[in-house]
Amino acid sequence: MTFWNSARRRRTARIAVPALLLAGIVSATAPPASADVVDVGSGSYTTDPVGPTPEGCAAVTADARAFVTPDAPSTPLPTNDWWSSLAYKFSDCRFSTPLHAHPASFKPTNTGLGIGYTTEPTLSTNEYHYAYSQDVLAGVSGLSAQDVKVADWTDWTVTPVWDDGQQALRATIGHGLPISWFEATGGDAQLTTQGPASVWLDEPGRIGFTSGGSDYLAVAPEGVSWSVRGRSVTAPTQRYAIAVMPDVSPAQRDALVDDYTAAGRAPVTSTRMDYSYDEAAGQVTTTYTFETTPWPGATDAGTVAALYPHQSAYLQGATPATGTYTSARGDMTVLTGVDSFTTATPFGGVLTEVPAVATGTGAEQAELEALLDQISDPLDLQRTDTYWTGKALGRATRVIEIADQLGRTQQRDEALASVRSVLTEWFTATPGKTEQVFGYDAEWGTLIGYPGSYGSDTELNDHHFHYGYYIAAAATLARFDPQWAADYGGMVDLLIRDANNYDRTEKRFPYLRDFDIYAGHDWASGHAGFNAGNNQESSSEGMNFAGALVQWGEATGDTAVRDAGAYLYATQAAAIERYWFDSEGTTYPDAFGHPVVGMVWGDGGAYATWFSGEAEMIQGINTLPITGSHLYLGTSPETVRASYDHLEQVNGGPPTVWQDILWQYLALGDGDRALSLLQSTTFTPEEGETPAHTYHWIANLAALGTVATDVHADDPMAAAFDGTGGRTYVASNVTATDQTVTFSDGTVVDVPAGQVVATGARSFSGGGSTP
Repeated sequence: MTFWNSARRRRTARIAVPALLLAGIVSATAPPASADVVDVGSGSYTTDPVGPTPEGCAAVTADARAFVTPDAPSTPLPTNDWWSSLAYKFSDCRFSTPLHAHPASFKPTNTGLGIGYTTEPTLSTNEYHYAYSQDVLAGVSGLSAQDVKVADWTDWTVTPVWDDGQQALRATIGHGLPISWFEATGGDAQLTTQGPASVWLDEPGRIGFTSGGSDYLAVAPEGVSWSVRGRSVTAPTQRYAIAVMPDVSPAQRDALVDDYTAAGRAPVTSTRMDYSYDEAAGQVTTTYTFETTPWPGATDAGTVAALYPHQSAYLQGATPATGTYTSARGDMTVLTGVDSFTTATPFGGVLTEVPAVATGTGAEQAELEALLDQISDPLDLQRTDTYWTGKALGRATRVIEIADQLGRTQQRDEALASVRSVLTEWFTATPGKTEQVFGYDAEWGTLIGYPGSYGSDTELNDHHFHYGYYIAAAATLARFDPQWAADYGGMVDLLIRDANNYDRTEKRFPYLRDFDIYAGHDWASGHAGFNAGNNQESSSEGMNFAGALVQWGEATGDTAVRDAGAYLYATQAAAIERYWFDSEGTTYPDAFGHPVVGMVWGDGGAYATWFSGEAEMIQGINTLPITGSHLYLGTSPETVRASYDHLEQVNGGPPTVWQDILWQYLALGDGDRALSLLQSTTFTPEEGETPAHTYHWIANLAALGTVATDVHADDPMAAAFDGTGGRTYVASNVTATDQTVTFSDGTVVDVPAGQVVATGARSFSGGGSTP
């Protein structure tokens, strides 16, 4: 099939690079004839630009830090964030596209920062957006800046600055912060409302008004009064704050004013997230901390935080205040007077592959082996860029895992050799090499694979999508060839650090580049230069990366990487369940006609993809690749069944492309139905799949049942299933030492080194023999 290939190319066709070159917005340079090589163990990478490098507005192309102030953090520029268009200017070369922080959205202008709070979505046939609309413009009298720059950033805040030589403005805005803080120089604080300000509170030091249909509270130091004249609200102060009030009655709003006033006078100056993975408890504990610095004479009473649903669902030890905020992710609850809050999110566990409880014996094994016999090339490499090489590695890795379970050591070892060869080639740089090589760009703080694709080189898109396949393949290879892992593990770690650097002491890459700490999920676009904000299409490929970290960390004994993977996995699973699949029915607007989306945007969602309008691909892109790291997709079997039924409804019948991907997803909610569809329909495999893996996955899930969510193991690579015959407990041992895994209901599973074991209603043990 070639449809997926050609369709994915259309993804980048939305930005016509040749036209931009003619316009002088970006530039291109020929790669040098040779490259400097840096050794990493037995592997290596180049430090010269052997292919395209990040492009954007002319100033950014020339200097990645063109819109970063000299006193900003010296660490690499964060890309792929909700605010990245402030610094990585791609479409707006002076200011930025809208910044959807939630609950407020922002848009810089030459005279200050526009603030909006949208509570009514705009809907079309397949999209919903809480689009930015300016309610208030926050500035300083006389300001007329040529651009906006970034002076600071922390885990989920950013500090844009304006300076026209006479007046200057500095703002701090962030995810989950209903309050924004400002420092004005050279003039009075000046707010401009959409219409004549409708005042509901006027007291020394603070004023409440309604603009654009939303209630706002402007806070100044005590004793400083605000004055109102038409659309202008001014105060003779250098410090001020603006808060958007929650969706409450006037009486409830008035009861919150003192808390918001106190928080307004104690600006948030830093934010930080810390996580820990507790194997025994099967959960990830995450603490979100706010550092505040009160104005002179003010008291530090904490801040106000608005929590996303994936956070409030697992909130520990705190009671939300009255009222909520409307957001593109559903209602956000409110905490007042806090300097931190903590969540405890369940981690469901991953497997190397589902066990062959059905396909490891009898006629089912014979059928599976016949399908395995048909595989002449486990890679089936279709293109040599980073994405399609990753897809090929993923395909071969599934073959390895199944062949290992069935004792087909020759096929397993041949596939391992293919994977080893590809990874070794990519992880080896030599002078003059320009393809199948990774290059480090110190200016951007990134490791780019060449040839790139879909903007992975020119826009820093999708690194977690592409590199997750490499890391997952390396994790499987490490089990059978630990010496290779020791020799080339440094290169694997570099890929991990580039896409989602887990080490705060690491200075070559930004911290968690692709992962939005507060929003709880990845973003795909490097520059986020869209009116709807940043976007993420294939949440499941992001989870492929997270699951790969768990498996690589377990296989190599690197608990820091394993725990980082567990954090990413647990947090994002909670977010995907709500924001991509709306499993609780509380995220999407009532009038939106779909129970799932193909893409999440900063201001909404879309039943769409970048590359296809076909329902199969819109829904399938958030399920592929189907691996043992994707059991989270089955935590709500009802959601799985409803999503598949909706697909057939929109499609006007059963899927006609990507059937294997969609049936494998369906098997997580209804294995028997999926198996019946597989056995009665002819199909063409999706490019990253084989009929052998499709059959193995579906037939075994039909026997196992659905993922059990009321039990967890004290090991990250274990899961339980509930079927018609009862509960089955499964554990994968990717180490060279025998293990004992204990589930929270007391069940104990002994797992020999390198094996997959299932016990209970269904039983199986296999794999792990020495190559």
